[in-house]
Amino acid sequence: MNFLMALIINGPIKSFCYRRLQYLSSKFQMHVLLNEMKELAAQKKVPHRDFYNIRKVDTHIHASSCMNQKHLLRFIKRAMKKHLDEIVHVEKGKEQTLKEVFETMNLTAYDLSVDTLDVHADRNTFHRFDKFNAKYNPIGESILREIFIKTDNRVSGKYFAHIIKEVMSDLEESKYQNAELRLSIYGRSRDEWDKLARWAVNHRVHSNNVRWLVQVPRLFDVYRTKKQLANFQEMLENIFLPLYEATIHPAQHPELHLFLEHVDGFDSVDDESKPEHHIFNLDSPLPGNWVEEDNPPYSYYLYYMYANMTVLNHLRRKRGFHTFVLRPHCGEAGPIHHLVSGFMVSENISHGLLLRKVSGAGGACGGRVRGWDPPSPRCAPPQAPVLQYLYYLAQIGIAMSPLSNNSLFLSYHRNPLPEYLSRGLMVSLSTDDPLQFHFTKEPLMEEYSIATQVWKLSSCDMCELARNSVLMSGFSHKVTRPCSHRHPRAPG
Repeated sequence: MNFLMALIINGPIKSFCYRRLQYLSSKFQMHVLLNEMKELAAQKKVPHRDFYNIRKVDTHIHASSCMNQKHLLRFIKRAMKKHLDEIVHVEKGKEQTLKEVFETMNLTAYDLSVDTLDVHADRNTFHRFDKFNAKYNPIGESILREIFIKTDNRVSGKYFAHIIKEVMSDLEESKYQNAELRLSIYGRSRDEWDKLARWAVNHRVHSNNVRWLVQVPRLFDVYRTKKQLANFQEMLENIFLPLYEATIHPAQHPELHLFLEHVDGFDSVDDESKPEHHIFNLDSPLPGNWVEEDNPPYSYYLYYMYANMTVLNHLRRKRGFHTFVLRPHCGEAGPIHHLVSGFMVSENISHGLLLRKVSGAGGACGGRVRGWDPPSPRCAPPQAPVLQYLYYLAQIGIAMSPLSNNSLFLSYHRNPLPEYLSRGLMVSLSTDDPLQFHFTKEPLMEEYSIATQVWKLSSCDMCELARNSVLMSGFSHKVTRPCSHRHPRAPG
């Protein structure tokens, strides 16, 4: 990491990478000017295929918000009519039925609307990750989040499983849309994996159009403050030891072994803009000695997830099982070294917004470069042209969610996706959280539709984004194998 940090602030290398990025942009514009009509004509000659019936994968979507707000509202109303007397919650040792839960809120099914549900992100969530997280609570009540969109609750995640299966049914009906849904493992206890696997197997939450990723929230400081964990090593053991056990003795963990067959990899999630009080270096304490209540830095989390996954993958490969990849949230906000860490250990990343910060060839802040953001008080990091070029060379996938970013960190018109695409970076479109950001039954198509209208993408651009999403995904080679002819825009 020290080598890479020195590399990306090297003056001559910054100048070289900046010029190469400009060259790639210009080359693409020339290609479009000369060949756009030829590409369109070639596309029309392909039988049976158009943008609607090519495969697309939502490469970044969270299971707890994979439905839109109208879908969740209808499901809650249906549950209130059919399961009013079902015990769904325990409050201070007293069991509560669904009817009693809503009576404490003075609500009936008739009162509920999309507005009272209040789960959609708005202008108040911009740069306010805390307010965004609160949007996961329907009607602002965490108890409803626990009942309807959690896998481990009084009803054993029954309602959440039903919603997921309805989303899966919609995907299967659309036929050409796939998704990689993220479920959470927190690392607070050793039995989390078995509970999650039991939920998935018992409720038969399975579809050929869906694969799973497991996200690990970076919340050690919260658990340590509540005395739920003694040190960071305990958190790592809670996350990874059950996986070693299920790999060595699958017969002793049949549900977990079956569930892992449908898991592609791991994600690391949380608000990247939180200030970090530590730097990960040779002086950083080992996980067993990390007993303070401050959160470890982003790089610390990523390194120990990567190190454990590497060993686990060697073991699983020896046993003839499929392996996992690391695909963290990275570069949405925060310092530039998050992207350096992601480059070193990740297969793909989500967001990658900070790669857009390409400054002048000399690397100094203040001068305006045509086609790039004007100088701001925060000043663009001069390292970004080198990092962006590295991500291009390595073809590390970047799952981008412009509508999500528009509500949280970056206005839509400033999103760098079209620039990344024109330079040949491996980018795809994804929804992130349809519950908070989308309105229609097909949120991924909504994402493509808005991007196409705003950035005036051609049908070939749209198909290239869809192709990238398939290549970035964890679906098996049998599903993702390419056509017999080479894609005309393929790198290299």
